[in-house]
Amino acid sequence: MNDKSSQKFTATLSDRISEKLPGKLAERAERGPVVPVVKLHGPITPTPSPVSRPSISLQTVESALTRAFSFDRLSGVALVINSPGGAATQSALVAERIRSLADKKEVPVLTFCEDVAASGGYWLACAGDEVYAHASSMVGSIGVVSAGFGMEELIRRVGVERRVHSAGQHKTRLDPFRPENAEDVQWLQGMQQELHTQFADWVRQRRGNSLDESTEDLFSGEVWTGRRARELGLVDGLGNLRDVVSRRFPESHLVSVEPRKPLLARLGMTGPAGGTQGLAAGMAQALFETAENRAMWSRFGL
Repeated sequence: MNDKSSQKFTATLSDRISEKLPGKLAERAERGPVVPVVKLHGPITPTPSPVSRPSISLQTVESALTRAFSFDRLSGVALVINSPGGAATQSALVAERIRSLADKKEVPVLTFCEDVAASGGYWLACAGDEVYAHASSMVGSIGVVSAGFGMEELIRRVGVERRVHSAGQHKTRLDPFRPENAEDVQWLQGMQQELHTQFADWVRQRRGNSLDESTEDLFSGEVWTGRRARELGLVDGLGNLRDVVSRRFPESHLVSVEPRKPLLARLGMTGPAGGTQGLAAGMAQALFETAENRAMWSRFGL
Protein backbone atom coordinates (compact mmCIF):
# COMPACT_ATOMS: atom_id res chain seq x y z
CA MET A 1 0.00 0.00 0.00
CA ASN A 2 1.54 3.38 -1.06
CA ASP A 3 1.41 6.58 0.97
CA LYS A 4 -1.60 7.99 -0.88
CA SER A 5 -3.60 4.77 -0.46
CA SER A 6 -2.61 4.58 3.18
CA GLN A 7 -3.78 8.13 3.84
CA LYS A 8 -7.08 7.46 2.07
CA PHE A 9 -7.62 4.26 4.12
CA THR A 10 -6.85 6.09 7.38
CA ALA A 11 -9.21 8.95 6.50
CA THR A 12 -12.03 6.54 5.60
CA LEU A 13 -11.56 4.59 8.83
CA SER A 14 -11.51 7.80 10.84
CA ASP A 15 -14.75 8.97 9.22
CA ARG A 16 -16.47 5.68 9.97
CA ILE A 17 -15.37 5.78 13.61
CA SER A 18 -16.55 9.39 13.90
CA GLU A 19 -19.94 8.43 12.49
CA LYS A 20 -20.41 5.60 14.97
CA LEU A 21 -18.84 7.12 18.08
CA PRO A 22 -21.50 9.79 18.83
CA GLY A 23 -24.19 7.14 18.52
CA LYS A 24 -22.38 4.85 20.93
CA LEU A 25 -21.82 7.66 23.40
CA ALA A 26 -25.45 8.75 23.14
CA GLU A 27 -26.57 5.18 23.66
CA ARG A 28 -24.48 4.88 26.80
CA ALA A 29 -25.74 8.25 28.05
CA GLU A 30 -29.34 7.18 27.52
CA ARG A 31 -28.76 3.96 29.40
CA GLY A 32 -27.81 5.85 32.52
CA PRO A 33 -26.09 4.32 35.54
CA VAL A 34 -25.61 0.57 35.65
CA VAL A 35 -25.32 -2.29 38.12
CA PRO A 36 -23.23 -5.07 36.56
CA VAL A 37 -24.17 -8.61 37.59
CA VAL A 38 -21.57 -11.37 37.91
CA LYS A 39 -22.60 -14.97 38.55
CA LEU A 40 -20.36 -16.98 40.86
CA HIS A 41 -21.74 -20.47 40.32
CA GLY A 42 -20.33 -23.91 41.05
CA PRO A 43 -17.79 -25.51 43.38
CA ILE A 44 -14.72 -23.48 44.29
CA THR A 45 -11.65 -25.20 42.93
CA PRO A 46 -8.16 -24.27 41.69
CA THR A 47 -8.57 -26.65 38.72
CA PRO A 48 -11.32 -25.63 36.26
CA SER A 49 -13.35 -28.50 34.86
CA PRO A 50 -12.15 -29.91 31.50
CA VAL A 51 -15.77 -30.44 30.46
CA SER A 52 -16.83 -26.81 30.93
CA ARG A 53 -18.89 -27.29 34.08
CA PRO A 54 -19.29 -24.07 36.08
CA SER A 55 -16.64 -23.62 38.74
CA ILE A 56 -15.16 -20.74 40.70
CA SER A 57 -11.52 -19.75 41.01
CA LEU A 58 -9.62 -16.51 40.65
CA GLN A 59 -8.61 -17.66 37.18
CA THR A 60 -12.18 -18.28 35.99
CA VAL A 61 -13.81 -15.13 37.43
CA GLU A 62 -11.03 -12.53 37.18
CA SER A 63 -12.06 -11.25 33.74
CA ALA A 64 -15.72 -10.89 34.71
CA LEU A 65 -14.91 -9.08 37.96
CA THR A 66 -12.51 -6.69 36.25
CA ARG A 67 -15.06 -5.85 33.55
CA ALA A 68 -17.86 -5.42 36.07
CA PHE A 69 -15.94 -2.76 37.96
CA SER A 70 -14.77 -0.98 34.79
CA PHE A 71 -18.08 0.70 33.86
CA ASP A 72 -18.04 4.50 33.95
CA ARG A 73 -21.49 5.13 35.41
CA LEU A 74 -21.35 2.53 38.12
CA SER A 75 -23.93 2.53 40.91
CA GLY A 76 -22.76 -0.75 42.42
CA VAL A 77 -21.88 -4.33 41.56
CA ALA A 78 -24.11 -7.36 42.18
CA LEU A 79 -22.72 -10.86 42.71
CA VAL A 80 -25.10 -13.82 42.42
CA ILE A 81 -23.69 -16.76 44.39
CA ASN A 82 -24.69 -20.38 44.06
CA SER A 83 -21.91 -22.53 45.51
CA PRO A 84 -21.54 -25.38 48.02
CA GLY A 85 -17.97 -24.24 48.74
CA GLY A 86 -14.63 -25.84 48.05
CA ALA A 87 -11.02 -24.70 48.24
CA ALA A 88 -10.33 -22.28 51.10
CA THR A 89 -7.48 -20.46 49.37
CA GLN A 90 -9.45 -19.80 46.18
CA SER A 91 -12.38 -18.58 48.29
CA ALA A 92 -10.09 -16.09 50.01
CA LEU A 93 -8.36 -15.01 46.78
CA VAL A 94 -11.63 -14.28 44.98
CA ALA A 95 -13.10 -12.46 48.01
CA GLU A 96 -9.96 -10.34 48.37
CA ARG A 97 -10.06 -9.45 44.68
CA ILE A 98 -13.67 -8.33 45.00
CA ARG A 99 -12.81 -6.10 47.94
CA SER A 100 -9.76 -4.66 46.18
CA LEU A 101 -11.80 -3.66 43.13
CA ALA A 102 -14.68 -2.31 45.24
CA ASP A 103 -12.37 -0.18 47.39
CA LYS A 104 -10.61 1.19 44.32
CA LYS A 105 -13.87 2.21 42.61
CA GLU A 106 -15.56 3.17 45.90
CA VAL A 107 -18.82 1.46 44.99
CA PRO A 108 -21.00 -0.87 47.06
CA VAL A 109 -21.07 -4.60 46.39
CA LEU A 110 -24.34 -6.49 46.86
CA THR A 111 -24.18 -10.28 47.11
CA PHE A 112 -27.18 -12.54 46.56
CA CYS A 113 -27.30 -16.10 47.89
CA GLU A 114 -29.35 -18.31 45.60
CA ASP A 115 -29.87 -22.05 46.26
CA VAL A 116 -26.69 -22.42 48.30
CA ALA A 117 -24.05 -20.08 49.66
CA ALA A 118 -22.31 -22.45 52.04
CA SER A 119 -18.76 -22.83 53.31
CA GLY A 120 -16.57 -21.16 50.67
CA GLY A 121 -19.74 -19.91 49.00
CA TYR A 122 -20.59 -17.96 52.14
CA TRP A 123 -16.97 -16.77 52.32
CA LEU A 124 -17.60 -15.14 48.92
CA ALA A 125 -20.95 -13.73 50.04
CA CYS A 126 -19.22 -11.92 52.89
CA ALA A 127 -17.20 -9.93 50.34
CA GLY A 128 -20.38 -7.91 49.82
CA ASP A 129 -21.22 -4.72 51.66
CA GLU A 130 -24.79 -5.97 51.72
CA VAL A 131 -25.74 -9.66 51.73
CA TYR A 132 -29.15 -10.93 50.66
CA ALA A 133 -30.74 -14.36 50.42
CA HIS A 134 -34.02 -15.95 49.49
CA ALA A 135 -36.02 -17.20 52.46
CA SER A 136 -35.41 -20.77 51.28
CA SER A 137 -31.69 -20.40 50.48
CA MET A 138 -29.13 -22.57 52.29
CA VAL A 139 -26.62 -20.27 53.99
CA GLY A 140 -23.68 -20.70 56.33
CA SER A 141 -21.60 -23.82 56.95
CA ILE A 142 -18.79 -21.82 58.52
CA GLY A 143 -16.38 -24.68 58.95
CA VAL A 144 -13.66 -26.77 57.30
CA VAL A 145 -13.90 -30.35 56.07
CA SER A 146 -11.54 -32.90 54.52
CA ALA A 147 -12.68 -36.21 53.08
CA GLY A 148 -10.99 -39.24 51.62
CA PHE A 149 -10.92 -43.02 51.54
CA GLY A 150 -8.89 -45.68 53.29
CA MET A 151 -7.96 -48.38 50.78
CA GLU A 152 -5.24 -50.40 52.47
CA GLU A 153 -7.54 -53.41 52.82
CA LEU A 154 -8.60 -53.20 49.18
CA ILE A 155 -5.09 -53.33 47.74
CA ARG A 156 -4.22 -56.16 50.12
CA ARG A 157 -7.15 -58.23 48.88
CA VAL A 158 -6.25 -57.76 45.21
CA GLY A 159 -2.60 -58.56 45.87
CA VAL A 160 -1.14 -55.09 45.33
CA GLU A 161 1.88 -53.95 47.32
CA ARG A 162 2.19 -50.24 48.06
CA ARG A 163 5.73 -48.87 47.60
CA VAL A 164 6.55 -45.31 48.60
CA HIS A 165 10.04 -43.85 48.98
CA SER A 166 10.47 -40.38 50.45
CA ALA A 167 12.95 -38.05 52.10
CA GLY A 168 11.34 -36.36 55.10
CA GLN A 169 9.39 -38.20 57.75
CA HIS A 170 6.11 -36.43 57.06
CA LYS A 171 6.03 -36.59 53.25
CA THR A 172 3.62 -39.54 53.24
CA ARG A 173 1.07 -38.22 55.70
CA LEU A 174 -2.52 -39.39 55.17
CA ASP A 175 -1.59 -41.87 52.47
CA PRO A 176 -4.96 -43.53 51.63
CA PHE A 177 -3.23 -46.84 50.89
CA ARG A 178 -1.77 -47.11 54.38
CA PRO A 179 -3.45 -47.47 57.79
CA GLU A 180 -4.52 -44.18 59.34
CA ASN A 181 -1.97 -42.72 61.74
CA ALA A 182 -3.17 -40.88 64.87
CA GLU A 183 -0.37 -38.33 64.59
CA ASP A 184 -1.37 -37.55 61.00
CA VAL A 185 -4.99 -37.03 62.02
CA GLN A 186 -3.92 -34.69 64.82
CA TRP A 187 -1.84 -32.67 62.34
CA LEU A 188 -4.78 -32.45 59.92
CA GLN A 189 -7.14 -31.29 62.64
CA GLY A 190 -4.65 -28.60 63.62
CA MET A 191 -4.60 -27.34 60.03
CA GLN A 192 -8.38 -27.41 59.88
CA GLN A 193 -8.66 -25.46 63.12
CA GLU A 194 -6.33 -22.77 61.80
CA LEU A 195 -8.36 -22.42 58.60
CA HIS A 196 -11.59 -22.42 60.60
CA THR A 197 -10.27 -19.53 62.69
CA GLN A 198 -9.38 -17.58 59.54
CA PHE A 199 -12.88 -18.21 58.16
CA ALA A 200 -14.58 -17.07 61.37
CA ASP A 201 -12.34 -13.98 61.59
CA TRP A 202 -13.28 -13.04 58.02
CA VAL A 203 -16.99 -13.39 58.80
CA ARG A 204 -16.62 -11.26 61.93
CA GLN A 205 -14.63 -8.65 60.01
CA ARG A 206 -17.23 -8.36 57.27
CA ARG A 207 -20.44 -8.83 59.26
CA GLY A 208 -19.39 -6.88 62.35
CA ASN A 209 -22.04 -6.21 64.95
CA SER A 210 -24.76 -7.73 62.77
CA LEU A 211 -23.84 -11.22 63.96
CA ASP A 212 -25.73 -12.87 66.78
CA GLU A 213 -22.74 -14.53 68.44
CA SER A 214 -24.86 -15.67 71.36
CA THR A 215 -25.85 -18.58 69.12
CA GLU A 216 -23.44 -21.41 69.94
CA ASP A 217 -23.79 -23.04 66.51
CA LEU A 218 -22.85 -19.90 64.56
CA PHE A 219 -19.36 -21.15 63.64
CA SER A 220 -20.08 -24.87 64.01
CA GLY A 221 -20.45 -25.62 60.30
CA GLU A 222 -24.25 -25.62 60.60
CA VAL A 223 -26.37 -24.52 57.63
CA TRP A 224 -29.51 -22.40 57.88
CA THR A 225 -32.32 -21.21 55.64
CA GLY A 226 -32.11 -17.65 54.41
CA ARG A 227 -34.82 -16.62 56.86
CA ARG A 228 -32.91 -18.03 59.84
CA ALA A 229 -29.64 -16.60 58.48
CA ARG A 230 -31.29 -13.16 58.56
CA GLU A 231 -32.16 -13.62 62.23
CA LEU A 232 -28.54 -14.63 62.98
CA GLY A 233 -27.12 -11.65 61.12
CA LEU A 234 -25.44 -13.75 58.44
CA VAL A 235 -27.38 -11.83 55.79
CA ASP A 236 -28.82 -8.31 55.79
CA GLY A 237 -32.15 -9.05 54.21
CA LEU A 238 -34.39 -11.32 52.19
CA GLY A 239 -35.06 -10.67 48.54
CA ASN A 240 -34.08 -11.37 44.97
CA LEU A 241 -31.68 -9.56 42.68
CA ARG A 242 -34.14 -7.49 40.65
CA ASP A 243 -36.31 -6.38 43.54
CA VAL A 244 -33.41 -5.34 45.75
CA VAL A 245 -31.47 -3.54 43.02
CA SER A 246 -34.56 -1.69 41.76
CA ARG A 247 -35.19 -0.52 45.32
CA ARG A 248 -31.57 0.40 46.09
CA PHE A 249 -30.73 1.94 42.70
CA PRO A 250 -34.03 2.93 41.03
CA GLU A 251 -32.31 4.89 38.23
CA SER A 252 -29.92 2.08 37.32
CA HIS A 253 -30.35 -0.96 35.12
CA LEU A 254 -28.78 -4.40 35.33
CA VAL A 255 -26.03 -5.51 32.95
CA SER A 256 -24.94 -9.15 32.88
CA VAL A 257 -21.16 -9.64 32.76
CA GLU A 258 -19.80 -13.04 31.73
CA PRO A 259 -16.18 -14.19 32.08
CA ARG A 260 -14.15 -14.43 28.92
CA LYS A 261 -13.75 -18.04 27.88
CA PRO A 262 -10.30 -19.46 27.17
CA LEU A 263 -9.35 -19.68 23.50
CA LEU A 264 -9.81 -23.48 23.35
CA ALA A 265 -13.29 -23.19 24.82
CA ARG A 266 -14.23 -20.48 22.29
CA LEU A 267 -13.09 -22.79 19.50
CA GLY A 268 -15.24 -25.61 20.87
CA MET A 269 -12.28 -27.60 22.20
CA THR A 270 -12.08 -28.78 25.80
CA GLY A 271 -8.52 -29.97 25.69
CA PRO A 272 -5.67 -31.17 23.51
CA ALA A 273 -6.13 -34.20 21.30
CA GLY A 274 -4.51 -37.22 22.83
CA GLY A 275 -5.79 -40.26 20.96
CA THR A 276 -7.67 -43.07 22.65
CA GLN A 277 -5.64 -42.92 25.87
CA GLY A 278 -6.15 -39.17 26.17
CA LEU A 279 -9.88 -39.53 25.57
CA ALA A 280 -10.16 -42.30 28.16
CA ALA A 281 -8.21 -40.27 30.71
CA GLY A 282 -10.38 -37.23 30.06
CA MET A 283 -13.57 -39.25 30.47
CA ALA A 284 -12.30 -40.79 33.69
CA GLN A 285 -11.41 -37.37 35.08
CA ALA A 286 -14.77 -35.97 34.04
CA LEU A 287 -16.61 -38.84 35.76
CA PHE A 288 -14.57 -38.37 38.93
CA GLU A 289 -15.26 -34.64 38.97
CA THR A 290 -18.94 -35.24 38.34
CA ALA A 291 -19.14 -37.62 41.31
CA GLU A 292 -17.18 -35.24 43.53
CA ASN A 293 -19.29 -32.22 42.57
CA ARG A 294 -22.47 -34.24 42.95
CA ALA A 295 -21.43 -35.16 46.49
CA MET A 296 -20.81 -31.50 47.36
CA TRP A 297 -24.25 -30.39 46.15
CA SER A 298 -26.05 -33.40 47.65
CA ARG A 299 -25.00 -32.33 51.15
CA PHE A 300 -27.62 -29.58 50.77
CA GLY A 301 -30.31 -31.72 49.21
CA LEU A 302 -29.64 -30.47 45.66
